[in-house]
Amino acid sequence: MYRYMKQILALLLITSLMAGCKNQKNESNEMVRVQNLETPNNLTNTEESAQSPVVVHAVSHASAILEWQNLTIYIDPVGGGSIFEGYAPPDLILITDIHGDHLSITTLEELDTRKAKIMVPQAVADQVPDEFTPQIDVLHNGDTKERCGILVEAVPMYNLREEALKFHVKGRGNGYILNIGGERIYFSGDTEDIPEMRALQNIDRAFVCMNLPYTMNVESAADAVLEFKPRQVYPYHYRGRPDISDVEYFRELIDKGNTDIEVVQLDWYPGEDY
Repeated sequence: MYRYMKQILALLLITSLMAGCKNQKNESNEMVRVQNLETPNNLTNTEESAQSPVVVHAVSHASAILEWQNLTIYIDPVGGGSIFEGYAPPDLILITDIHGDHLSITTLEELDTRKAKIMVPQAVADQVPDEFTPQIDVLHNGDTKERCGILVEAVPMYNLREEALKFHVKGRGNGYILNIGGERIYFSGDTEDIPEMRALQNIDRAFVCMNLPYTMNVESAADAVLEFKPRQVYPYHYRGRPDISDVEYFRELIDKGNTDIEVVQLDWYPGEDY
């Protein structure tokens, strides 16, 4: 009987320890989620979720990295190869447009891209050195392409306001939807609240730009998001000239319009106070 009592006590101790580890894991995940929604001084540049196998890293402005299983995807890598140190080399690179905050030939040349496929619009392909040609897939608005088990959809991105038409003409650049890890993840690139954005469906995570004079203001971005209703929205690409967009006001507009949409704010400008 004493031996059985010792076995029962041991089982109870193991169960207690397992429950403690589970609670610590849940608390850790909750801390990450809350930290992403804190004030700018408490932002993190990585978003991990117990509900998603896709990890998001905010690098800077429009540059992001997604990690899924053993794959690494770079979005608009700029700023030089050194800022990507510590991350795995890319398996897939997506570039949205020709402007310097989205396309950097120097950065591409400094990165280890030997195993990477590079998806770009034609305007970008025209500027990339010939050495990258075997790696390039050209996608036009409306095209889809599967690489590394990820289906990528190229979607329009362009300006609507008359005074901004010179910045991004329709058909030149691509926004992208990545079908990855059971999710649909949208990167807007440089765009305004165009009909094609408003018509998006079944988006789990939306990375939406908001900076004047180049893209759109906070109100337009929020209005579009409230129309296509992603599960989560990440304000990014919000440094303008000369002003920085008010992402806290963006959050207020989303919360007021639809509390089912979660606003996740990452630190897209490390070292800056915005």
